[in-house]
Amino acid sequence: MRHQNKTVKLGRTAEHRKALLANQVCSLIEHQRIKTTLAKAKAVRPLAEKMVTLGKKGSLHARRTALSVLRQKDAVKKLFDEIAPRSANRNGGYTRIIKLGQRRSDAAPVAFLEWVDTAEVVEESAAAGKGKKRKSGKGEASEAKPARKSKKSEPNE
Repeated sequence: MRHQNKTVKLGRTAEHRKALLANQVCSLIEHQRIKTTLAKAKAVRPLAEKMVTLGKKGSLHARRTALSVLRQKDAVKKLFDEIAPRSANRNGGYTRIIKLGQRRSDAAPVAFLEWVDTAEVVEESAAAGKGKKRKSGKGEASEAKPARKSKKSEPNE
C-alpha cells in the first residue's frame, strides 16, 4: 500500500525527475502556459506554487533558494519581477490545470498548466495568432489555384 507516499515518481530516477520538474516550471514561467500530460501537470503544480510563494517573499534568501531549484537565472528573475507581484493578494492557488482529453498517439491524458492571473492574456494572443495564420494561408491557396488552372487549360487548347 502507498500510505504516506506523496512523491509522484513518473517512471524516472530522482535526479531525472527533479530536472524534469524544474524545467517544466521554467517553461511555465517563460511561456505562461504549458501543454503536458496530466500526471506531469499534477506533479509540477506544487513546485510551481512553492516558487511563487518564494517570489512573494522577495528576499535574497528566497531568490537563492528558487535559483537552487530552478537553475535558470532568467526564469527566477521573471518569477520574482513579474509573476509573484501579480499574485501578491492571492493566498495559494496560483496555477490552473485544464484537461484537454487524450493524446492521439498513445492516448495519454493531456492538460494545460497555466497561471490563474494571466489566463485571459494568453488566450487572446493565441487566438489572434491562429487567426492571422489561417487568413494568410487561405489567401495564398486561392491565388495559386487559378494560376494552375490557366496553365493546364493552355496546353489542352
